[in-house]
Amino acid sequence: MSELKRIAVVGLGYVGLPLAVHLARHFSVIGLDIDSSRVEELQAGLDRTNEIDANSLSASTLELTDQVSGIENAEIFIVTVPTPVDQNNEPDLAAVRGASKLVGGVLKKGDIVVCESTVYPGVTEDVAGPELEAASGLTCGTDFFLGYSPERINPGDKEHTVDKITKVVAGQNTEVTQVLSEIYGRLTSGGIFVARDIRTAEAAKVIENTQRDINIAFINEVTTIFQKMDLSVYDVLEAAGTKWNFLNFAPGLVGGHCIGVDPFYLAHSATAHGLNPEIILAGRRINDGMGKYVANSVVEELAKKDKGVGAKILILGLTFKENVPDLRNSRVIDIVRELETQGFMVDVHDALADATEASEIFGISLMPTLDDAGGYDCVVGAVPHQPYVDFDDSRFESLLTGDGLVADVKGMWRSLELPDSIARWQL
Repeated sequence: MSELKRIAVVGLGYVGLPLAVHLARHFSVIGLDIDSSRVEELQAGLDRTNEIDANSLSASTLELTDQVSGIENAEIFIVTVPTPVDQNNEPDLAAVRGASKLVGGVLKKGDIVVCESTVYPGVTEDVAGPELEAASGLTCGTDFFLGYSPERINPGDKEHTVDKITKVVAGQNTEVTQVLSEIYGRLTSGGIFVARDIRTAEAAKVIENTQRDINIAFINEVTTIFQKMDLSVYDVLEAAGTKWNFLNFAPGLVGGHCIGVDPFYLAHSATAHGLNPEIILAGRRINDGMGKYVANSVVEELAKKDKGVGAKILILGLTFKENVPDLRNSRVIDIVRELETQGFMVDVHDALADATEASEIFGISLMPTLDDAGGYDCVVGAVPHQPYVDFDDSRFESLLTGDGLVADVKGMWRSLELPDSIARWQL
């Protein structure tokens, strides 16, 4: 390890930045992001993802750059770029290809390129490898080498951070695997698991989130069943959760950069091998349909109050999960669009999301404040950000009309007593 001169982390988002900051505690590290504004913000001590605080940024020895030339002296390149799906839910590997070309332009003999992005088995060796070869003029496996160590970042999770979790590693050969084991072994106290090979490590990552997606889909499906029986799924889950091996999953919208995307990568692999991934895609269909289900349920409840087209609805929360500003692949937009399509007047507020980003991604103008908000026929609690969880009954009285409706998607107000005039609906 003493012979390694520098590690470069390519991509400084939710995954790359925490990784780079923690690696910089042990190694000489430079972080590259082609978004100049992102680099400028980080240099000023601002991380818009809220994963790294200003003090940690200022205290870090991490170097930052938006220039490819800034990483040309690195010997280990760790790629942490997004791997989304396209409009047909097919893997979009444009960022992986682009990062490979970029790194390939500065690649030297003996260098190692590690992919952390979630991909289907074979992408590191069959997609990134050839791109690196073409850009560098070097031969993969002889002049330079590949590795894979899947990211396991959970946005907003301050307990399972990159320096505490078990890291899976795999290299193109034994020597590369050993180097990666030493690097990540210095990084984390959670230990290292050496996968059999790169494709095995890629497969392990893609099923981690697919398994979670399927489990949530089951809970979402039984939620709709219990709704017909006038049962609260939360009451049912509390009872079932007393069994020692019951898996604790909750209903709701499934979005974000991983769980709502990764199953499509595995499904793509299955289809490419002539298989029909029935359970995987069924889970996706159920979870992707929850936004419309919630919207239609709200419409039905409002109809009981003789409120229909033109009624005013306030959506609280737009990010894909609670207490993070991450808007990527948020399914709250499905509720918004369905209600708008059916003729309702919809306003959206999010306590954490960036208004400019919300406009760029969804074309939504977020309410800047709730200070003067009121007169709504319905308040939909879509994302349990802490400021919303802290609402009391008087807050709803100020937001709603006298006979308004509270629609609680995540059960964050289950224990809150509401005035008799205010109706309640929840999953």
